[in-house]
Amino acid sequence: MIKLGKWITKHRVIILIVAVVLLIPSVLGMIATRINYDMLNYLPDTMETIQGQDILLNDFGKGAFSMIIVEDMEPKDVSALKEKIEAVDHVDSVIWYDSIADISIPMDILPDKIKDAFNTDHSTVMAVFFDTSTSADETMEAINTIRNVTNNQCFVSGMSAMVTDLKNLCEQEEPIYVAIAVVLAVVVMMLFMDSFLIPIIFLVSIGMAILYNLGSNYFLGEISYITKALSAILQLGVTMDYSIFLWHSYNEQKVRFDGDKERAMAHAISNSIISVASSSITTIAGFLSMCFMSFTLGADLGIVMAKGVVFGLIACVTILPSLILVFDKAIEKTRHKQLMPKFDKVAKFITKRSWIFLIIFAVLIGPAVYGYNNTQKYYDLSQTMPQDMDFVIANTKLKDDFGMSNVHMILADSKLSQKDAKAMLDEVGKVDGVNLAVGFDSLIGSVPSEIIPDSISDVLKGDKYQLMLVGSEYGTATDEVNNQVTEINNIIKKYDSSAMLIGEAPCTKDLIEVTDRDFKVVDIISIAAIFLIILVTFKSVSLPLILVAVIEFAIFVNLGIPCYTGTELAFIAPICISTIQLGATVDYAILMTTRYKKERNKGSDKNEAVYTALKSSIPSIIVSALGFFAATFGVGIYSNVDMISSLCALMARGAIISMVSVILLLPAMLKLFDKIIIHTSLGFKEARQAGKKTN
Repeated sequence: MIKLGKWITKHRVIILIVAVVLLIPSVLGMIATRINYDMLNYLPDTMETIQGQDILLNDFGKGAFSMIIVEDMEPKDVSALKEKIEAVDHVDSVIWYDSIADISIPMDILPDKIKDAFNTDHSTVMAVFFDTSTSADETMEAINTIRNVTNNQCFVSGMSAMVTDLKNLCEQEEPIYVAIAVVLAVVVMMLFMDSFLIPIIFLVSIGMAILYNLGSNYFLGEISYITKALSAILQLGVTMDYSIFLWHSYNEQKVRFDGDKERAMAHAISNSIISVASSSITTIAGFLSMCFMSFTLGADLGIVMAKGVVFGLIACVTILPSLILVFDKAIEKTRHKQLMPKFDKVAKFITKRSWIFLIIFAVLIGPAVYGYNNTQKYYDLSQTMPQDMDFVIANTKLKDDFGMSNVHMILADSKLSQKDAKAMLDEVGKVDGVNLAVGFDSLIGSVPSEIIPDSISDVLKGDKYQLMLVGSEYGTATDEVNNQVTEINNIIKKYDSSAMLIGEAPCTKDLIEVTDRDFKVVDIISIAAIFLIILVTFKSVSLPLILVAVIEFAIFVNLGIPCYTGTELAFIAPICISTIQLGATVDYAILMTTRYKKERNKGSDKNEAVYTALKSSIPSIIVSALGFFAATFGVGIYSNVDMISSLCALMARGAIISMVSVILLLPAMLKLFDKIIIHTSLGFKEARQAGKKTN
């Protein structure tokens, strides 16, 4: 490692040139990486709802589906507007009244239920099918085009409209996310580091690592908008520690080697590679545990973030040392006195009064666990989006004017008899909350077959399947719509065992079931992985239990608070936060425990060992936690996308709660279980011998 450190310091200019050149393919790769804005797209391919979406696209040539509301317009003008929409690229078909009969024929020929379902006194609704999937780039472009060519005379509802507006909002906000995170992180580092310039050097190094990570996502094909929005912020917050460790080590080595900067940096690199690599393993394990989710958004975020930690580690021991040596004179000119105070008295109080914090822990653990298990989650992303967004306005009008909060689609065998198809739809129409159930045969039953154009039969009936539409007054992810979906599924399977119910509500019902199972699996895997890493690191059976317990307590508190404040969390939040907070902040506990073990093995008694470990660890833990807090807190306040806002706010709060838990609770735990620790751990030889002498 010393040889490697010397090689890096010697070739620092070459390293920086290569690092800058690598930014070119990284930026190109980042630009070329497709972003997915549809959460339902990450459901397992084995689920019937997803298979049904594929059949709809492959057999009918129809993927996305939207209901478009038109207000205060004469039938002839609606018909002209429909023609404009039909001419838009990737619009497969548009169904309105003139698709069935000439507009000169009164709408009274339609049954009242169907006529009222699609018309009010001042508005009408048409169904639009696209030949591309819900969140395809082509579909989103088609949505924007429809709005433009119709001069915003219509309101486009549905999932495709939502992902279109979400994409536009995220693209506006993302540069600001990064700017907020960078500015706040710089402010924190400037306050607590001993140079005004060194935080800028840190951010240049970390920024390069972030670009390498984002550019390499090109090889994944696509990433989710959640991953894109969070990866840079998380990578900044998590890998800032590595830079701080290298800087502190470099300063120590400069004193050791009488100001020989190259030699000091070589040894600092050697020390950092071992320490930072050990520290990063728990973080990587936390992220990779998300890959075990069947909801593949976990793997998307987990792989990108684990990769980001690796890039951050490499940049820390190559790019950062090179930058520090190149700008050494400028760094020295901007030196200032550190604002971080001494914590001797604080450490002494915490160590001496450790029983107080054990009592606080005993009092809080019950409510924390209860809150953790009872915090409510939401699955309908549209409910938390800004109310002035186009798709929110359209969905509201569809619900208020037409009583439709959801439109389900039934895929049934095209050979199903007209009698059975009609009976099935009649039964579906009687399900609570269903206000419309229509298919090809129901239209044939109400309109003379000779006036039904081929365009309608092509839309609703294929070689293998026929398509039926079911309107629901219940909102997505509600208990009512989930029960409705179950009941409709039971009905259609009775008439056709191969029939499928698809759409936003059925997919979201699957999402609820999948993520509930995923949460338990990922939680167990992340805890087990980090437990094993700590066990190997400390060669101890008891220390992993203590360290994981302290951080898990912090997680319970963090995720339990929303239960008492009446705040609903995004469904993905508990899974992400539990793994990220555990993997990223358990390092605080490892840092303190490493020093405790060292002091205990030198022969110090438990009180002295805990005091020394706490006193020396508090500054590093505070700077690390505040850096993570700064990188996420501002984004949590600013973002209008609740999924991103709530995740960042939870991560910011989690960093502070973990910091407080480690500083106050861990010393008490180490003191309380000292005898158990030294007798269930290797490397406590001196402590055991001292114990024997005492006895």
